[in-house]
Amino acid sequence: MQDSSLTAPSPLAGDPTRRSRGTTPRAWAWTGVVAGVLGLVSIQSSMALGVNWEETAGDADAIVADLAGRTGTQILFHTATIACALLVLVFAAGLKRRLDAQAPAGSLLPTVAGWGLVLVSVAGLLGSGLDTQFLFGLGDTALIVPESGAFYSDWVATIPWLWVGAGVAGVALGVAALRHAAAPRWIGVLGFVLGGLALLTGVSPLQYMAGFVGPIWLLVTALGFALGDRR
Repeated sequence: MQDSSLTAPSPLAGDPTRRSRGTTPRAWAWTGVVAGVLGLVSIQSSMALGVNWEETAGDADAIVADLAGRTGTQILFHTATIACALLVLVFAAGLKRRLDAQAPAGSLLPTVAGWGLVLVSVAGLLGSGLDTQFLFGLGDTALIVPESGAFYSDWVATIPWLWVGAGVAGVALGVAALRHAAAPRWIGVLGFVLGGLALLTGVSPLQYMAGFVGPIWLLVTALGFALGDRR
């Protein structure tokens, strides 16, 4: 009589869904690091496009002429902004999965954190959405309606800065970390501090100020998960 214990397959054998403790995937976190760096580049290049705003304010022709000489900066801004918008979606999905693994069953916090970053992606997509029209059109300013060029200048100085969604994600992460131990405690504190600041500025009339804080929160948080998270 054959011993069934010798022929029955191990419940752990060949199960691709099971991972050892030391092989937790971190690619999503490193993707967030890249997205954070690109977010900083996006904000800085946006500032560079309007560096002469005091001299050109109120003069649409002067604004268009100033933008026409900044093609390289426009290309950098567009590339960094749209790449950040795409990569942050990967980090959002990874963050939700990471919090789902530790947060209480049925908790809304992982979903809120993920969707907060989706808002960041949408802002980046919309913020870079007019680039093609004006990036090439500014090569011949005679074809540009000055008022349209002035509007574009305001657009790229405002919409890509709407990082309020990062504030939502940061605060949700903070609650998950400090109340439910779903992430390292220091990451939770960071979420409350920088995320809370991004959220407060984002809901204020100075909502674009969230663009100064959001990318920093994303970069440091992603580095924390990539290097310091042991779960």
